Amino acid sequence: MLQKLHIQNYAIIDEIAIDFSGNLNIITGETGAGKSILMGALSLVLGERAESTALMNKEKKCVVEGSFTTASNSEIKQFLKANELDVEEELVIRRELAVNGKSRAFINDTPVNLGQLKALSSLLVDLHQQFDTLELGDSDFQREVLDALAGNGNLLLEYRTVFNQYSKAKKELQELQQQQAAANTALDYNQFLFNELNEAGLKENELEELDAELKLLSNAENIKQQLSAIYFQLKDSELPIVQQVKSLSNKLHTLQQYDESIEELTKRLLGAQAELMDIGEELENIDNGIHYSPERIQEVNDKISLGYKLLKKHNVNTTAELLAIKNLLQQKLNDILNISETIVAKEQATAALLKNCEQLAAVITAKRNKTIKPFTEKVNNLLVQVGMPNAAIKVQLQKVALHIDGADAFEFLFDANKSDRFESLRKVASGGELSRLMLCIKSLVAKKLQLPTLIFDEIDTGISGEAAKQVAVIMKELSVAHQVIAITHQPQIAAKATAHYFVYKSIQRDKISTAIRLLNKEERITAIAQMLSGEKPTAAALENAREMVGN
Repeated sequence: MLQKLHIQNYAIIDEIAIDFSGNLNIITGETGAGKSILMGALSLVLGERAESTALMNKEKKCVVEGSFTTASNSEIKQFLKANELDVEEELVIRRELAVNGKSRAFINDTPVNLGQLKALSSLLVDLHQQFDTLELGDSDFQREVLDALAGNGNLLLEYRTVFNQYSKAKKELQELQQQQAAANTALDYNQFLFNELNEAGLKENELEELDAELKLLSNAENIKQQLSAIYFQLKDSELPIVQQVKSLSNKLHTLQQYDESIEELTKRLLGAQAELMDIGEELENIDNGIHYSPERIQEVNDKISLGYKLLKKHNVNTTAELLAIKNLLQQKLNDILNISETIVAKEQATAALLKNCEQLAAVITAKRNKTIKPFTEKVNNLLVQVGMPNAAIKVQLQKVALHIDGADAFEFLFDANKSDRFESLRKVASGGELSRLMLCIKSLVAKKLQLPTLIFDEIDTGISGEAAKQVAVIMKELSVAHQVIAITHQPQIAAKATAHYFVYKSIQRDKISTAIRLLNKEERITAIAQMLSGEKPTAAALENAREMVGN
């Protein structure tokens, strides 16, 4: 509820403060007195665009501040917590417009951006201005109206949760299918490359080892000849080196008695003899192991040739790199198989979510359909009340593909003249018709929802007499459970006020400015009488006004 509005240095307002009641607040005044300026100032608090031309005094900043009570509104508390703002029983929103045109916004003295301000203000105030009825023709607004009356709130929350899960799963499935399609394009080629490497049967470091073996085989005869000559000299010649070293060690042994150090040298010479014996035996073993084999040379040559071909094909230099490529290809082939399995699982999960969505959407649609008849009947009855006896609306509900709000498309159709030719509301309804229709719809929805403060700016344009009286009745009924603030020119509406404010122009410091005051009972009677018969009301007008206020 809007408790207080304080405006300073805005347009032709120097400074005013208005304390509102919690029920029906009526604002009246002569044309040009500044009633709509009040709405302009309020719109700043609600996050609308600000311009420096709005400053009355170009050397001072403009300040508009609104104080609201939010005790029973859980959505507002959730918003404040989500945006790390103080949660208090009284909510103060302030908008400042500097002389340089820059504006700042505050919620409970904490700076906020306009996006946050607009989001919060939509929870606080429903501002309905003359001709500002485009949302009535908006399908989202029409759906919100029908769902509010159908009591679909919690069901829609559940549906949207499942629908978001379904949309996410569907997107993931499409991505997997795209990955599979891309992988399948390269599948045959990757399989060919893998088979080629797999059939080569290469082992770790095999090409490098085969290179060494080929060198050995290609020089086998020369190597055997050289080895034979070496171990022959060591062991089998007429004077084998091993035997000579043994003889030398024996001679050295006979000299140990003359020098103690000779014993150590003798041992070293004996050790050399033993080492030479081992070397000779190992050389003989190597020689015996080397066999010249044209078949093996051909076999190694073939394997090396295949290996070098693969190295060149894959632009690498070692067997290890070829084996790494083989493993990578194997992984890619496995991934394709895994994607197929994952796709099957994702298809099943997506289908289950889709079925859940369809079931919930069907329940939502059924409740909407059930609501349409009583809704249109009530609205059409109210249209008669507000002076539109020949007008009627009809709700067209069509089944469409699943979307975030269910499986329905909405269209409010309107017939202003009992022609039985219903057309789109946004195309055929006039501004005045839309205003009264909006009032009728909001009066129904307000009973179902926790609507914010309702503000009507000259919603009564183009009506009078009994129609104006019925608009007043509807507003009065609305104000029992909701705060209503209305700017009006109709005495029938003004007479229903809980609090009646009068806007007028005054001269302060040689400047014309807008002022406002709360009227007492007698002042209300005079103001309503003036609305009935002019600036100087007749006795009959005063008596009529007194009767209207009394009723």
